[in-house]
Amino acid sequence: MQAQTNDFYDDAETIPLAFSSVRIEGEIAELTVPDLNSLPLRSVIVKETLLSDKGDKFVGAYRYDGYSLYDLLNSIVLKKKNEAEFPPIIDLYVEVENDKGEKVILSWGELYYPIHRHEILIATKVARIVPSKTKELWPLPAQSKLVVASDLLTHRNISNPVKITIRSFQGEFIIRKGMKPMVSEQVSIQDHDKVLNQYKSLPAQTVVTFPTVFYGRGTGIHGTTPFQGVMLKDMLSSYFKIENEYLQTGVFVMTGKDGYHAVFTFSEVMNRNDQAEVLLVSTPENEDGGEFKLFPAMDFFSDRAIKSLESIRFVNMK
Repeated sequence: MQAQTNDFYDDAETIPLAFSSVRIEGEIAELTVPDLNSLPLRSVIVKETLLSDKGDKFVGAYRYDGYSLYDLLNSIVLKKKNEAEFPPIIDLYVEVENDKGEKVILSWGELYYPIHRHEILIATKVARIVPSKTKELWPLPAQSKLVVASDLLTHRNISNPVKITIRSFQGEFIIRKGMKPMVSEQVSIQDHDKVLNQYKSLPAQTVVTFPTVFYGRGTGIHGTTPFQGVMLKDMLSSYFKIENEYLQTGVFVMTGKDGYHAVFTFSEVMNRNDQAEVLLVSTPENEDGGEFKLFPAMDFFSDRAIKSLESIRFVNMK
């Protein structure tokens, strides 16, 4: 054990993890193998926990040091397949694959829109966060690891990532840019192409209020009025169970009346450890941009706050 400081997270030895390289490909100008030595080292703290038949299984508490995907992808030149039809980048997602062929999905919004940046790493070092009384020593990984610090259940923390692929969500969307007035009278819940239910009013759930400063990447400040709505994860839990596969490769595609759409991962909606939830908000009757809209509390920008929400579609990208 190292000498005690006021930092609870540096008291144990830092162990290097085996790492070779990672390549970046997909809808980009050219395949890239980044030089990690040119990037800053980032750090996150994680309580790793996994699903099991007997309830959630705690694995251990760790500090991981490594290179954020934010930095790794920052200089990549995007070449979206659907750029002519839909230029916004909020339909992008990132597929991370390891040497065993395991894959997990991250949304572009998780990487570049969050209030708390650099919380998704390829970790190349690890240190235990050791309880001061029990002195329990959690098992240590041996290889590099993808670490998503905002996840409650940490199934996306796969070992030895070797490939990152950037993709845009491919689907049929009727884009009506500048549509006014715009009102969607109901929102449908879909499992792939199957409609599970339709809502014309908020479900009978607890309404919560989130104070906010609502700020757009393009137009700046929209307002400071609090948002009131229901937590989307509570609404969707009736239709989609928390499963290992969904946590790793599930996404929700949120689409508005005008075809404007954004990708959210299953984990960022249903599996957060920071209580920065997505709200489904009901607007006043016949308001332009109603009946429903999203408020993603985890985002700094308002770009994924889809107005006149028409569908919430689950897709497993396995």
